[in-house]
Amino acid sequence: MEAGYVSDRRSLIDWLEADLCYGSGRNEAIFFSEAYRCVAGGTEDQLPDLAELAAASRGTSEFVLESAQQSSACLTTLRSVWPDRILDMFSDPKCPPVLAVLLGARAACERIAADIALPAFLHSYVANLVSAGVRLVPLGQTDGQLAIAALELPILSRSEIASRETVDDLGSAGLMVELASIAHELQYTRLFRS
Repeated sequence: MEAGYVSDRRSLIDWLEADLCYGSGRNEAIFFSEAYRCVAGGTEDQLPDLAELAAASRGTSEFVLESAQQSSACLTTLRSVWPDRILDMFSDPKCPPVLAVLLGARAACERIAADIALPAFLHSYVANLVSAGVRLVPLGQTDGQLAIAALELPILSRSEIASRETVDDLGSAGLMVELASIAHELQYTRLFRS
């Protein structure tokens, strides 16, 4: 926002769609799908390696910190409310909790259909970022809802594609997101982390 890349609803939608389709959002969808398949297919022993790869894919220290805080808070809540042996795996330092992996594994444990769970995960990913945009741009609540609605088809498309992808398909062309994260680490005024 400070650099002027996002200044209104249209630019917010464009930024988030690019991240979702070509950047870290794309990779998060793949990590979610892989974790889901590990649990659904009975290969939970692969979760530590997947979680380690997902944690290592964070391009900046800002993303590492954000991911660790969100994931740890989510894990604590899930373990308190719905204890499960799969969740216990993420307490091992060899299996760092990464939100996409954690929630993909948990959705499979609950037998939530992948074609429902993955779009719901990506919707929450986008809604969280739109919420920040509503406060920072600033946008009104209606513009925020319109942005989320405009991202519905990209969310569904990315979900459908990610359901067929594997870690071999990981990659990012979200250079501007990474550069913005680097700049955010050094900003004088920081209202949010990433």
